[in-house]
Amino acid sequence: MDRTERFYKIHRLLTQRRFVSRDDFLDELGVSRATFKRDLEYLRDRFNMPITWDRDRGAYRLDEDAPQAHLFQLPGLWFSAEEVHALLTMEQLLERLQPGLLGAQVRPLRERIRRILDSGDFRAEDLTRRIRILQMGVRPVEPESFQAISSALLSRRRLRIEHFRRAANETLTRDVSPQRLVFYRDNWYLDAWCHLRQGLRTFSVDAIGSAVVLGKRAREIKDETLDEHLGAGFGIFSGRAAHTAVLRFSPLRARWVSREVWHPDQDGQYELDGAYVLKVPYSDSRELIMDILKYGPDVQVLAPAVLREQVRDQLEQVRKLYRD
Repeated sequence: MDRTERFYKIHRLLTQRRFVSRDDFLDELGVSRATFKRDLEYLRDRFNMPITWDRDRGAYRLDEDAPQAHLFQLPGLWFSAEEVHALLTMEQLLERLQPGLLGAQVRPLRERIRRILDSGDFRAEDLTRRIRILQMGVRPVEPESFQAISSALLSRRRLRIEHFRRAANETLTRDVSPQRLVFYRDNWYLDAWCHLRQGLRTFSVDAIGSAVVLGKRAREIKDETLDEHLGAGFGIFSGRAAHTAVLRFSPLRARWVSREVWHPDQDGQYELDGAYVLKVPYSDSRELIMDILKYGPDVQVLAPAVLREQVRDQLEQVRKLYRD
């Protein structure tokens, strides 16, 4: 930790804890008493930092009533080494999640962070080489549409979108009030109030051919309503959860599934033989069935009966494809 970083850490500790003992400072900063004393003198003399010793508490504190308190200001913006690594890691994550989406906006910040990181013990290129993000089933998003959607979302404006409905093989023009963007299973989705259908809808962003920000204010939907309508079902499908799937996983697969989150309101428990029974609320079974099928013979649908039949029908159709 260099001197400038120590200055900011001293200020951060005093701001967060209010009272900090000398021993705590030495432990956090990893320096000697002499170095710490020189840092305090420099902060007081050069930056007018109103740091004082509180005899009653046996600790240092910031004296906001001191004459020089209004003059105190640390120069510029500084991140600790850990924060720089985290920021650059997140930048790499965003860029690789969907290349090009945020490139122009993030590039200046990325260059500044890289310069800071390169001046330390690690090189920025190490993150590119050491951190890999592997994706499956990613559907590309048009950067112009994504930027228009995010702009309307944050400025609380309506959007006019050209939305392609894959199931019906048709494109519809809709005016929507964007509520939130969701990154789910390597793809982006837009939760919005659809003024055409007069209801909440979820749109796959890659199916939005164009998006234009309108001058009208967006209709506001309460978070509780959004969560109730769009978050109660299973996966990306909306609607109140009207059913509960009861799934029994084999003892081998239970080691993984018991640590997975399928739904915020799920419930699971082990059986005596090591199998794991998972109860998952759902409204639409389509995505749930896909998740069930990927576990093959390691999962059995115990209830409800209609879900058992749906899974059985899917497996029968698959079996027919592989008949000799």
